Amino acid sequence: MIRVLLADDQELIRESLSFVLNAQSDITMVGMATNGREAIEMVRREKPDVVLMDIRMPEVDGVECTRLIKAAYPQMKVIILTTFDDDEYVFGALRYGASGYLLKGVSVAELANAVREVMRGGSIITPDVESKAFQMFARMAKGNMQIQVNEKQTADLQENEWKIIREVGSGLSNKEIAAALCLSEGTVRNYLSSILSKLDLRDRTQLAIWAVQSGATNRPYGD
Repeated sequence: MIRVLLADDQELIRESLSFVLNAQSDITMVGMATNGREAIEMVRREKPDVVLMDIRMPEVDGVECTRLIKAAYPQMKVIILTTFDDDEYVFGALRYGASGYLLKGVSVAELANAVREVMRGGSIITPDVESKAFQMFARMAKGNMQIQVNEKQTADLQENEWKIIREVGSGLSNKEIAAALCLSEGTVRNYLSSILSKLDLRDRTQLAIWAVQSGATNRPYGD
């Protein structure tokens, strides 16, 4: 059972999302926070697997919540709930280790599958904002967030792993990578797990930033 905590200052959103997620056979809601400070307190108490985090909240915003949660519980997954005009907030949350973000108003199936996907080690970026994701990764790569990977670590990467690195750096989801490379989503997830282990990177966001910094997104790798 996947344990989910929801943090949002809008009662209607809290109640509706809680209802649809509790209806899933493999997901249970362990709490609902009305502001950032309450979210942090509930995370410490409940130790959820996944936190659905509104990006704009009173007391403490979603960016700072993400930073504090990931610092204390690196394995805990955070999915940001956002709107189109929240780019700067999302940029910060991804930098601190959020597993991705969803636009408010996604379908029940998309929301439930997002929770399952991050638990499998994947990341969630809605197709509507894929280009924004690439722009964010590029900005993060050009900023002061340098991801260090040495040549010894990259020496063991396989051809397909390089291809997946290129697509991750371009902002593609696992489903999109699978379609582009004619692989199953499960195979893509396995490759990503292997890549992160070989490069000693924390998550997909760090991999995407490194891919942009290193030029892997522009480097051709066979057919």
